[in-house]
Amino acid sequence: MRNQSAYQVTPSGSIRVAGRVFLVVVLILATVFTYAQQYDLLIKKGHVIDPKNKIDAITDVAIIEGKIAKIAANIPATESKKIIDATGLYVTPGLIDMHTHVFVGSKAGTFTDGIYSVSADDFSFRSGVTTMVDAGTSGWQNFQLFKEQVIDHSQTRILAFLNIFGAGLGSGQAIKEISSINEDSSIAVMQRYKEIIVGARIGHYDGGDWTPFNSALDAATKMNEPLFVECHLPQYSLQDQLSKMRPGDIITHSYEEISERMPVVDSNGKLNSFVLDAQKRGVLFDVGHGGAGFWFSQAVPAFQQGLAPNTFGTDLHRFSMNAGMKSILNVMSKYLNMGMSLNDVVTRATWNAAKALKHEELGNLSEGAVAEIAVLNLLHGNFGFVDAGGKRMEGNQKLDAELTIRAGKIVWDLNGLSAQPFKQ
Repeated sequence: MRNQSAYQVTPSGSIRVAGRVFLVVVLILATVFTYAQQYDLLIKKGHVIDPKNKIDAITDVAIIEGKIAKIAANIPATESKKIIDATGLYVTPGLIDMHTHVFVGSKAGTFTDGIYSVSADDFSFRSGVTTMVDAGTSGWQNFQLFKEQVIDHSQTRILAFLNIFGAGLGSGQAIKEISSINEDSSIAVMQRYKEIIVGARIGHYDGGDWTPFNSALDAATKMNEPLFVECHLPQYSLQDQLSKMRPGDIITHSYEEISERMPVVDSNGKLNSFVLDAQKRGVLFDVGHGGAGFWFSQAVPAFQQGLAPNTFGTDLHRFSMNAGMKSILNVMSKYLNMGMSLNDVVTRATWNAAKALKHEELGNLSEGAVAEIAVLNLLHGNFGFVDAGGKRMEGNQKLDAELTIRAGKIVWDLNGLSAQPFKQ
């Protein structure tokens, strides 16, 4: 009764005291609630595969302010504003596509006006990709346009190899265009945009002169970046190309079967010893599937004899996306059905790619790293996979992207894992 009378001294006094008590209670509850919801997003019960950190287990992933905040078992759901139930799914770092062509909208009548290239955002997130690497569609003469027109406006992170030819793929790169090669200008552009440009590129050259190859190699060496060799160079033997390449340099279209160039597997189905020797000394082999760059007749025996690709570049462009390549998930699924483990497949699409590009802040789920995540579904059934020669391989596993997160934001949600249930 004493406390009750204290609140009834005067009407105004009782209201004032009660209001203060109420305010204190509200503030305490708000503080508790805020603390309880310290994360922006929590992915629960997914099978996390993070090759860098050697995680291959069912665990939770918490995100705050666009960064990985915590990876641990049984993080309470009450601690996050939004929950994703990833039961039965695989949670990996965002995928990195090492070989794409995404410089769209340049001069009419060239590769870069959309005849060849595609828009990165139209194809990245639906495949679990958060980083695409343009494989030399631009050169020192037009990289600035590529940056202003595409890179600066894309949700997808875009990195790039700089073509040693001044106008990139738009030049056609014939013998007569060797005059557009300017090593000093290429290096100047690479230095100016060193956070975006990840190396120098050579390919699609129809002359016998080694000048383009050597110039690209020199530029890459001076910048301490990898050389990216796109094997449309039939005048040079594969053995000669590999002999010039340094540890960390990358050769793409590694499993192409074109009569004009030496393939990795000879006519008897035997892996050429110089190819495996090159990989052992540190040359990296990228798939570079594309429309003509991947043949089961090369890839399967090579894999069986010890030459697995280091990375899964797709050579995404307007023609390959609707042919046998389709997406990086299709390429990854081919290797699953060839006998590569899921952990090894994820490694090549994430951490291996990040290391090859010297961007080790990517391709992992370390605490504090940017929150770029692919939530994948491993489907089981009867599937068919097609190579560049139109040959079909049967398979019983296929990867699909359920959810993609870029910088902490959900950018692809196939089946509405993050959506509120509809109730009629």
